[in-house]
Amino acid sequence: MTDTSVRVENEVLPTRPEQLALIRDVGPDGPIVMVNLLKFRDRAVYEDGRACDLTGREAYDIYGNAVGRLVYKHGGKVIFAGNVTALSLGFVDPLWEEIALAQYPNRAALVAMSMSAEWREIAVHRSAGLLGQLNIETVYTPAFAAMMKAMG
Repeated sequence: MTDTSVRVENEVLPTRPEQLALIRDVGPDGPIVMVNLLKFRDRAVYEDGRACDLTGREAYDIYGNAVGRLVYKHGGKVIFAGNVTALSLGFVDPLWEEIALAQYPNRAALVAMSMSAEWREIAVHRSAGLLGQLNIETVYTPAFAAMMKAMG
């Protein structure tokens, strides 16, 4: 029998040494697509203790609107963002609430954006709104890249 269990830990910021080491690594050639699986707090909680009556999603939306422009400024684009409506295969509890896909020309562009003063300024809303997140770096498969090239 095959073990099908998967361990998942939502985080707001990377804490593991191997994840922190990624920012020093050049990464794969060509574009990367970041898959963001998002889980929101019921109520936003700002680290500076400010009073607020926003939901976690509302706080994250402030960040999301601003970071979309920042992704573009660093040569990338937001490909998709959508609400999770159902899980049709497998099991996870609790289910993520939103998925966002962002493409960057390379890992260096993502890192540069994430280390910029502009990102730090808006990231307070991200932290206030998120209960947890998975960020998964992906690259296009050769077959998909060929199909996209053929489609123009």
